[in-house]
Amino acid sequence: MAMRRLLVVNPNTSAAVSAKLLRHVTEVVGSSEVSLRVATAGFGASYISDEPSFAIAAHAALDAVARDHEAHGPADAVLLGCFGDPGIEALRVLTGRPVVGLAESALSEAARFGRFAIVTGGAAWKPMLERIARALGWGEKLVRVEVLPASGAQLAAEPERAVRELTEACRRAAVGVDAVVLGGAGLAGLAPRIAPALALPLIDSVTAGSRALLAAVGVQALPVGDPRVAAAEWQGLSLPLLRRLGGDV
Repeated sequence: MAMRRLLVVNPNTSAAVSAKLLRHVTEVVGSSEVSLRVATAGFGASYISDEPSFAIAAHAALDAVARDHEAHGPADAVLLGCFGDPGIEALRVLTGRPVVGLAESALSEAARFGRFAIVTGGAAWKPMLERIARALGWGEKLVRVEVLPASGAQLAAEPERAVRELTEACRRAAVGVDAVVLGGAGLAGLAPRIAPALALPLIDSVTAGSRALLAAVGVQALPVGDPRVAAAEWQGLSLPLLRRLGGDV
């Protein structure tokens, strides 16, 4: 099999999150048959914490992929490294390649066990994740979203505190469900330290996304024909993104 080129896109501007994503995806993929690279948003929020930053992150993800495409050529599959998957459908159209997201992958994995809960950081994420679960078709299986007041970025900065607080949150979330999802790029790698406190599966969203990315390798390009969007009037977009959209430059 030819070497498959996989791209991890971080739709926030944090280089630390990009490094963490690349490290954990590499650990899961662990194959000599693939090459991994990461692209980081060039604008927007350092941590996606609410609806406005989520909306901007979708644009930032498109721009990051367009810039990466110009620098390195097309990837064979893309992992969108935000637990919320901002802009995932637009990325699928833009690239014409398989694009998987942390939320989509983790919730689909959890739903195979039955009813599930989500644990993450940042209060604003609760209604957002409930909406995302409904959109993915898992609304009836999602029993609860347990959020900590601290954001994912704050938790990542204090891992010992994060493990303590997330363990308690996972215990609360685990009542009456068959699986718990630990969601957020910043929380990658903490699940093995929390899982022993639970008597059910604990799904790390980055690990689930990495597995989905690996499964997508070798899948034929999505039959979308020309992935470019129909001509439109664009204002303020970068040249790489305009070229990918098929705009006049």
